Amino acid sequence: MPPKTQLDRLAITLMVLFCTLWGVQQAAIKIAAAGISPLWQAGLRSVGALVLVYAWTLVRRVPLFRADGTLVPGLLAGLLFSIEFALIFAGLAYTSASRGVIFLYTAPFFVALGAVWLLPQERMRRAQWIGMGLAFLGVLALFGENLVGSPGEAWKGDLLIFLAAMFWAASTLTIKATTLVRASAEKTLLYQLAVSAVALPPLAVAFGEPGVFAPSAAVWASLAFQIVVVASASYVGWFWLVRHYPATRLASFSFLTPVMGVLAGALLLSEPLTPAVFAALGLVGLGIWVANRPTAD
Repeated sequence: MPPKTQLDRLAITLMVLFCTLWGVQQAAIKIAAAGISPLWQAGLRSVGALVLVYAWTLVRRVPLFRADGTLVPGLLAGLLFSIEFALIFAGLAYTSASRGVIFLYTAPFFVALGAVWLLPQERMRRAQWIGMGLAFLGVLALFGENLVGSPGEAWKGDLLIFLAAMFWAASTLTIKATTLVRASAEKTLLYQLAVSAVALPPLAVAFGEPGVFAPSAAVWASLAFQIVVVASASYVGWFWLVRHYPATRLASFSFLTPVMGVLAGALLLSEPLTPAVFAALGLVGLGIWVANRPTAD
């Protein structure tokens, strides 16, 4: 399939599906955190997904071990992926799933900034910059609510997940700007899962985490959802999209995920929907529309 310059119906349909799953993922992480400590949960997630995706490549006979120049960028992408999810899981120990998903999806803003230097063929239109800016203002409004109106340590979680967004953007740009762009989606994902599966459990031990301390049906179901649906199926689909469609257009469309994440937090975790959350969602939604509407420039 040759690279596309626009998002077609297939890409839009997949992005809506994936954004819904990724929004629910934040709530699933919070539910599983009731019985598994953060870095252990992230590590178990990568180990389980690594097994499933590798089995998938065997069934489909996807070549993985050819000398194609992807080893170094693959290991780099894996390292960035590991840091990203270590920060996400640690951050959600402090902040809510609703807030966390909004901060995480500042990543498209950083993808757009990096693309100026690394992906000159994916020129950003003026409308895309305006849309990104509107969405980013929404995130800033949400962060300000914690700094001035909410006591406690929620701002720490917000900051950790904001940093995770930067590493997610760096991972996306690494894939688009290196030989990984020619690799299969499965191979790209396996680099990330393999590095994180090796790195995260020892990191959890180093930080003295208790591991699985209160297993329950809800905890295991949430972890299984993350492994099978999110980290395996949806991530293979995401890397396929990154390979074939413009990263900046995919990234701006993925701002839909915060909407799904806030709804999942309210429905599954009874998290409060404050005025700042609604304001952030409004600005994010407006940013999506502005960035993706047909325009002459």
